[in-house]
Amino acid sequence: MDNSEAKAPAWSELPGATRELLRGKLAGLWGAPTDAEAFDSWALDKKQALLLLLDRMQSKQLWHLVKRVTNVYGEGGVGLQFEAWPMIESTLSRRRDFTRRFANHSDTSGGFYEKQRDTAILHFLFQEGEPRTWYVHFDLYSPINSPGSAWRHLRHEMLSKVKPDWRAIAKSLNT
Repeated sequence: MDNSEAKAPAWSELPGATRELLRGKLAGLWGAPTDAEAFDSWALDKKQALLLLLDRMQSKQLWHLVKRVTNVYGEGGVGLQFEAWPMIESTLSRRRDFTRRFANHSDTSGGFYEKQRDTAILHFLFQEGEPRTWYVHFDLYSPINSPGSAWRHLRHEMLSKVKPDWRAIAKSLNT
């Protein structure tokens, strides 16, 4: 099935392992009392965005750092806002596959970029406060992996203000 024809899955259709990874992380989001009701209330783009990020973060052994999801977006960018467990910054700081280089935005306090990938890279950001607000999204092109990917990142995401949707990220992850 082509990504553009994807059907929005229901909570009950998710594999048990996926539901277990999401347990306790979605309840309360937008007033939904349970994880299932939160997930089932979303549009296709939000469901796909969450599943893409869950899969990628779980493969990088980072999903356990998410305490509770507080926002999800899948159009105009693919990302999450979340409450994190306290060890997130120290964990990302120690990882050789992440760097702080160029990872901060002007409106955030700090961040981390995934290294060693040209496309569909994880970009973590945080804002100071109590508790800290954390975000993670996919950048379609890496600003740090190579001059070519840095140029594509600058051209698409900075100059053209094009933010990838979940379809572009899914395609990039599958190539």
